Amino acid sequence: MNSKRLTFFLRLSSTVALWVLMLATIFAGYDFGFFCLLAFMALVALWEYYRMLEADGIGVFTLTGLICAVVLLAGGFLLMKEQGPENAYDFELVVLVLFLIVTFARQMFRGTRGDPLRAMSYTVFGLLYIPWLFSFITKIIYLTPRAADGATTGQYYVLFLVMVTKFSDMGAYVFGSLFGRHPFAPHISPNKTWEGFAGALVTSVLAATWLYALIPERLSAFRFDDIILLGLLLGFAAVIGDLAESIVKRGANTKDSSHMLPGIGGTLDLIDSLLFTSPLLFFYMRLVLGVS
Repeated sequence: MNSKRLTFFLRLSSTVALWVLMLATIFAGYDFGFFCLLAFMALVALWEYYRMLEADGIGVFTLTGLICAVVLLAGGFLLMKEQGPENAYDFELVVLVLFLIVTFARQMFRGTRGDPLRAMSYTVFGLLYIPWLFSFITKIIYLTPRAADGATTGQYYVLFLVMVTKFSDMGAYVFGSLFGRHPFAPHISPNKTWEGFAGALVTSVLAATWLYALIPERLSAFRFDDIILLGLLLGFAAVIGDLAESIVKRGANTKDSSHMLPGIGGTLDLIDSLLFTSPLLFFYMRLVLGVS
């Protein structure tokens, strides 16, 4: 087995195993277990981000960022579970403002060592980029009305999100590996091609259509036109999310966020595309479809 094929199977195995575990906790109705898994992935990804910057000589406030991420994720989850997504917005704004103040205060006690502006801006950016964006998956869970027995119904939309996003990732990888000839963004990632981009869109639309045909009653907030449009939008956002992480890694002069997951790299490498697709789906459902 050549190295490309081995990398593909390792990537596929790691991705399937992790997302099956995540979705299993959702469909089991174990809200706290789902939150723990989601928070663990977000915190590990944030730690990987800070570690990459520290290795490149940028003195970010890792502990401060991780503590604020725990508060943001835990408080947001409890509010969304008990009162719905809308009531979590003010809490998130309070946490972000306090985090900004704490970051400035932390810099005051550090002194003049290093570049203060880079340290503060990169620390704050990490909180927004990873745990805040990733928390939109939890928001989707509690966005749709509950069933008559009180059970959540948003887990099916999370299933839709994960499947379309990951099929886009796989489509980009397979089409790019087999047919890639024309570079897409060589200054960011030399292996990304226009053929891979086209494959990402095709496979995301196919995944969206297949899942909607399989469980239309569970995705009743969507119409068929929404499915095609969401397939294209989520596929595009997944590619941008992957390239966004490539920008971060290139800026930190590293190839992978870590070596935790065979064939993938780190947790940030696993969730990078979902950081962009999950808020996009949430706002589409809320603002375009009027789900609340």
